Amino acid sequence: MTDTPRLAPDYPVLTERLALRPIEKERDLPAIHAYRSIPEVCTYVPFVPSTLEEMAERFADPERTRSVLDAQAEGQVLFTVIERRDTGEVIGDLVLFWHSDADRHAEVGYVIHPDHEGQGYATEAVRALTDLAFDHAGAHRVSARLDERNTGSARLLERLGFRQEARFVDGEWFKGEWTTLLVYAVLDREWTVAQSSRR
Repeated sequence: MTDTPRLAPDYPVLTERLALRPIEKERDLPAIHAYRSIPEVCTYVPFVPSTLEEMAERFADPERTRSVLDAQAEGQVLFTVIERRDTGEVIGDLVLFWHSDADRHAEVGYVIHPDHEGQGYATEAVRALTDLAFDHAGAHRVSARLDERNTGSARLLERLGFRQEARFVDGEWFKGEWTTLLVYAVLDREWTVAQSSRR
């Protein structure tokens, strides 16, 4: 058995316009609260709008700010913020769930401030996170789950080369109603082809 982490990124992870880095609670909570307290942002994600104090209490749990996946990472979740390199603004956050060591299955999740939507930032950030999952964590499969009504998120995943694998009609009781759940995924070999074609 090795003590080498499954994923310990050399932060910040830089893209053309963004920096992905660990959450710094005191510094980042006001910015995270600014978009996570917007009702529309919370429509298709598990969390609900909350006060800054409630959010601070949740983020006091070190597992909610984990930025490294251990060697035996099954069940762990890695969190980063999305920061614009030109302004230093925190405009969103990302999660990488490591579901299975045996199956090398990871799942991505993301949320972005609506003021920064429509500019390709979320696509750029999710591409970088998926790169980390495949190239550094050794994932074989990366998936994403979303509400069928979240068409913007579906388009984002399709642009990146994810394909729809499943559609579960009324598959989840979510925030007081039955919702239809879509599962998107991409394999390591598919990701390699998709990213080569955009170079």
